Amino acid sequence: MMEEVMSRAPPTPSTQADQPANIASVLPTMAAQQPDRPAIHYPNGRDAAGRRTYDAMTYAELDAQSDHIAQSLTAYGIGRGVRTVLMVKPSLEFFALTFGMFKAGAVPVMIDPGIGLKNIKRCLAQARPEAFIGIPPAHAARVLLRWGRRCLSHLVTVGRKRGWGGATLDELKRVTSPDQTWRMVDTQREETAAILFTSGSTGTPKGVVYTHGTFLAQVSAIRDLYGIQPGEVDLPTFPLFALFDPALGMTTVIPEMDFSKPATIDPTVVQDAVETFGITNMFGSPAVLNTVSRWAEANEVNFHSLRRVISAGAPVPATTLARMRRCIPANADIVTPYGATESLPVASVESRQVLEHTAARTDAGAGVCVGPPVRTIQAKVIEISDGPLASLEAVPTCAAGEIGEIVVHGSVVTESYFEQSEATTLAKVHDANGDLWHRMGDVGYLDEAGLLWFCGRKSHRVPTAAGTLFSVPVEGIFNTHPDVFRSALVGIPCYDPDQPRPAVCVELEPNTPYRRRREICAELRAMAREHAMTSEIHDILLHPAFPVDIRHNAKINRPALAQWAARMLG
Repeated sequence: MMEEVMSRAPPTPSTQADQPANIASVLPTMAAQQPDRPAIHYPNGRDAAGRRTYDAMTYAELDAQSDHIAQSLTAYGIGRGVRTVLMVKPSLEFFALTFGMFKAGAVPVMIDPGIGLKNIKRCLAQARPEAFIGIPPAHAARVLLRWGRRCLSHLVTVGRKRGWGGATLDELKRVTSPDQTWRMVDTQREETAAILFTSGSTGTPKGVVYTHGTFLAQVSAIRDLYGIQPGEVDLPTFPLFALFDPALGMTTVIPEMDFSKPATIDPTVVQDAVETFGITNMFGSPAVLNTVSRWAEANEVNFHSLRRVISAGAPVPATTLARMRRCIPANADIVTPYGATESLPVASVESRQVLEHTAARTDAGAGVCVGPPVRTIQAKVIEISDGPLASLEAVPTCAAGEIGEIVVHGSVVTESYFEQSEATTLAKVHDANGDLWHRMGDVGYLDEAGLLWFCGRKSHRVPTAAGTLFSVPVEGIFNTHPDVFRSALVGIPCYDPDQPRPAVCVELEPNTPYRRRREICAELRAMAREHAMTSEIHDILLHPAFPVDIRHNAKINRPALAQWAARMLG
């Protein structure tokens, strides 16, 4: 059967009016410019002295291996337009497979394993993939939990195959020749390149449709925004961000960590990578920066080679930015891009501007400044609406300083969710010129200087008789208390579901004395009375450890906290 499938000819590309473009085209370009430069370093254990050791793959090798994989997958029937689940741990194979799939025109379906088994099954039912490429544990879960049993026709195991059928990646590669010239599929800019599922931290995960044009626009925007140069060395603590590295000409050093629990990263991994490879760029969520900066400050460690730290996934507290600044070179930047899976980057701000100019306003309840919209983005703030919009002009545009719903338009804005017309209708809107805008699902405002301020998720606002409370401005006030690690505004349904009772849940700093708990609550209530915004908040509830998202360990699960608070208050 395998020989029969292998003999199939590659599908004939369909003609489209748009110009050819393939996100994988950046790889052979970089491989021609720097063939012998390492593209990836991957940890493979420790030597006799206990030092971490790494496998490496050069740009030329990555380009050649991804060509071979593209040829092998196409011969097996995983070619242009075939939606293919990819469940492989960050590794040398992960990079080669991803770029091989792009080169073949296949459509990777990326699902974060940390979203939970039920959500994974739901995502697979939505995406209806035709192929599944995964490591043995992923295939075992697929068989036991009956993932995609009605739609999957091509199975590839990265590693040793058990009794689940299909072929191994090694078997596929043995049937084709690595020396055979492979011509990358001429996909179009508007052709689907991948389906990336959101984390579901604020609802059900949704499959965001990425085109090759979207990916290329993102690479260009990130490179230009941060001045990233070929030859830099990156330490990405979020696997999907690592896929930008080959396109940007950076060497990727895969950290030895549990990517489903980024907050638990061992800071010595960062120190070791800096000492061994001279890391110039690091991507980490606020939870990663918090863990690493606390350790570095306590141990007087400086990450001397870093030029740039990029943090996203949630607002980064000013205290974390200040701590991180003390353990990197004085001329290095810490940048915090704002965006979402559906549109990234939207805006960006550097830590000095935050610490010197905007942090004080955040502490006073102004929200978090995320900087000016990037050059390729138009951003507006419109009157808040929870339903679909017939057009962008159907609701008024907010004045400077007025909190409303953030909407964006630009080349990095995705157009739809995969076969979820209701979600797409709710999240997308056209203006009078026919241009598509994405509703971020966030609230905020543009100030007089054109800076964008983030005030939380639209779904997290709490209406009260005195006016609407927005999560981030309220929490900014309580977060100024020295014993507060973070806080979360929640609404608890009482007698009137349209006016829930506001409460603030608080997670204290580690090692806060237990005897201080009652005193801290009293101090926080006194702080609330000092601000008009928080004066009607009387319920302060101490929580042992906030529930957070799997992907970044930074987004607070406020709906879960609201249920907990309701139980605590009876």
